[in-house]
Amino acid sequence: MNSLQKNSGILINGQFDANLPVMDRGLAYGDGVYRTFVVRQGTPLLWAMQYQKLLHDAQQLNLNICPAEQLLHEIQLLSADSVQCVIKVIITRGEGGRGYAIPANCMENRILVLSEYPQYAEHILEHGAKIFLCELRLSHQPKLAGIKHLNRLENVLARSECKLIEFQDGLLLDQNDNVVECTSGNIFARFGNQLITPKLHDCGVAGVVRDWIIQQSHQWSLETQESMLTLSQLEQADEVLMTNSVIGAMNISQLNNITWHHNTLAKQIRKALGISA
Repeated sequence: MNSLQKNSGILINGQFDANLPVMDRGLAYGDGVYRTFVVRQGTPLLWAMQYQKLLHDAQQLNLNICPAEQLLHEIQLLSADSVQCVIKVIITRGEGGRGYAIPANCMENRILVLSEYPQYAEHILEHGAKIFLCELRLSHQPKLAGIKHLNRLENVLARSECKLIEFQDGLLLDQNDNVVECTSGNIFARFGNQLITPKLHDCGVAGVVRDWIIQQSHQWSLETQESMLTLSQLEQADEVLMTNSVIGAMNISQLNNITWHHNTLAKQIRKALGISA
């Protein structure tokens, strides 16, 4: 293995020098699933939950994935030269011909992509992020709700609505104007000691950090509930935050002309996750 292959930052089916077929169904149809997370000194953030979520999503689409031990070995191989990085794991249906029908002999492709850990501006982490309200409304598809599948065109179009550098993300509503998530993370709203996150029964992605916060909220003396959340209800929240497996948690300070001034919960969550950013 030469240094160019080793440092390419990409593994395909465990190989540095492999290629992805042009007719891969992940490329043609978004037929696959993925997860993105921080890896620190070879250890992925919340690894057991990350693998179980990837496995669950794959099973929902009738995809096979390799055992956790094999995938972890590949993650450690790819991140061996990095103290802290971000790795995206992609599982596609594999190579297929023209048409939507799944060929009987499809073999899944496994792609790991390494990228540098992003450096977030200190004032955003300290005082919160500004987000905008997306015009695009997420479509309802209960069969895919919660799954992090490869077809993320809605998120791409929604995020492209705003070009202003002052906004860090966008808020997505569904067809009934209920709050669902941000374009790159889940959303929580705190009302006193109650923490609300939208129920993802029609659309949206069920993130690993979202699930972890639901399980661990008692350590901050909070009761978590998954329920419908309207924009007017969100406006009345004491604190609002966005979560994902890269930043952990980030407080939202402003949505268009709506502002929130409490911003301590995200810091506590990042500390509990061991994310120093």
